[in-house]
Amino acid sequence: MRSDRGTFLQFQRCLTMDQFSVSPAAVLLSRCVSRGVVSQEQIDSASCSQSSAFSSHLHEAEQRIRAQRQLDEVRLQVELLQVEKQSADVTHRFYLTGRLQMLQVFCGHLQDVLKENSSLRQRLMRPLGRTNLPVQAHLHRCVVEVVQMMFDFIKTLEEKMNIIRNFPTARNQLSQLNSSLSQLISQVAEVETLSNQVLQWKEVRSSLLSDSSA
Repeated sequence: MRSDRGTFLQFQRCLTMDQFSVSPAAVLLSRCVSRGVVSQEQIDSASCSQSSAFSSHLHEAEQRIRAQRQLDEVRLQVELLQVEKQSADVTHRFYLTGRLQMLQVFCGHLQDVLKENSSLRQRLMRPLGRTNLPVQAHLHRCVVEVVQMMFDFIKTLEEKMNIIRNFPTARNQLSQLNSSLSQLISQVAEVETLSNQVLQWKEVRSSLLSDSSA
């Protein structure tokens, strides 16, 4: 009996706690009321009011959000209008008509070239090595000067190309030149020592001759 009674008391206590448990929304609203953000009257009138925002602050925030959204839409429309204005010159009928005319002229020229394909091919395949080009008399001097300039250019070009070809071997040649220079310097030093020895020998010989004559 005592165990059944204790079980009944625990069950009744759990029911009482479930009935008086506080939800997180109720805790948030109580904090807002305690800090003065909203009043209890506004919360009580929220159930009977058709407005989605029961606080003046929330209503102002909602209005600001709507105004910002409308402002973003207006900015997007302005940007679209600017892009349309910039591209209006390209897509205008006047410019498109001019480009269409140019394209038609080009297509006509291309058709003429295709019609004369055989004659153009024969002209291109004809050798030009033995053809005589007419040159007027007052231009003969200029032709001679141009030919001389061409020869000079070819000569200079060949020299530059030879220099470029020999450029990889220039480092080896420079190293050989350095080694030859070092050998020459060593030989000069040897010659200098030999000359000093010869001078000393001459001095000794002259001193010996002077002593023997005395």
